[in-house]
Amino acid sequence: MAKYNISQELRERYKKGTKFLGCDIPIMGGAMTWVSEKNLVSAISNAGGFGIIACGGMEKEVLRDEIIKTKEMTKKPFGVNLILMHPDIEELMNTCVETGIKYVVFAGGFPKKSQIEKLKNYKIKTLAFATTLSIARKLIKNGIDALIIEGSEAGGHVGPVSTNVLVQEILPFIEDVPVFVAGGIGRGEVFLNYIDLGASGCQIGTRFVCAKESIAHKNFKDIFIRSEARNAQVSIQLDERLPVIPVRGLNNKASNIFIQKQKEVLNDLNKGEVSLKEAQLIIEKFWSGSLKKAVIDGDVEYGSLMAGQSVSMVKNIQTAKEIIYEIITQADVKLNKQIEGYRN
Repeated sequence: MAKYNISQELRERYKKGTKFLGCDIPIMGGAMTWVSEKNLVSAISNAGGFGIIACGGMEKEVLRDEIIKTKEMTKKPFGVNLILMHPDIEELMNTCVETGIKYVVFAGGFPKKSQIEKLKNYKIKTLAFATTLSIARKLIKNGIDALIIEGSEAGGHVGPVSTNVLVQEILPFIEDVPVFVAGGIGRGEVFLNYIDLGASGCQIGTRFVCAKESIAHKNFKDIFIRSEARNAQVSIQLDERLPVIPVRGLNNKASNIFIQKQKEVLNDLNKGEVSLKEAQLIIEKFWSGSLKKAVIDGDVEYGSLMAGQSVSMVKNIQTAKEIIYEIITQADVKLNKQIEGYRN
């Protein structure tokens, strides 16, 4: 495991997170479809963080293969992110059980109590995203092991509320389980702020897109490095009947194509040719295919450029270890200055 020269004081402050995740630094890698695969996931875990495989639209055999290959690349803990709207979610859960996964992050909705219990019966720790305090409490009541609160500054699928507000709404009132904060986190100073407010750690996605170990195309990485926070905008929802989860990304020609795609799906919905659930799955498939076009093929004009507002803090290509070291060092420097200030 990567070792960092970090003060014992900082380690004490985030020990709840490291104890839960079983890693050295409580920085979780955000699950980014096509990006968070074996290479980046293993690199984050080997660097002392906690990598998470983005299952996305994978079929069970593809997920099984990805898990096995990731295990060959790291002996450190990592998890799997499962999208609850996936039509084969139960089979994907079974795959996690069969391959010995110890952590599952539920996304794209709220897991049923039976789903949480199913994994816990196999000693798998479960995490889920809480968008309100009441939902957080319900998830805890249903047995969830940890929560993630993610603000609208994040990349990809986002909710309507900022990280700053969610932290104030939820964090002070949850003590039963570890809570990890996500959305717009790019530097160690803010990581420390959330730890001091009671978080057990953070989840970071955008900063890792340009990691050396990331398989994202050079074109994709280059546009991240050139972009500013204001370039990462949230997609437009045309009709509230179409359950489109807002997606934050860099504006390009694909942004306009998505609007046209919604019009087509809405037309089919109005004709009764698709159900609401089918409509949402069509949109999910669109995003997955469009994202692959950008991440893997390097088409930054017509592919989806999912990115959080912390993209402005992505300045160059670094290894996963360098990114984690930079963030945790910034946090430690700030903490040491605080301690020195108290002494004086």
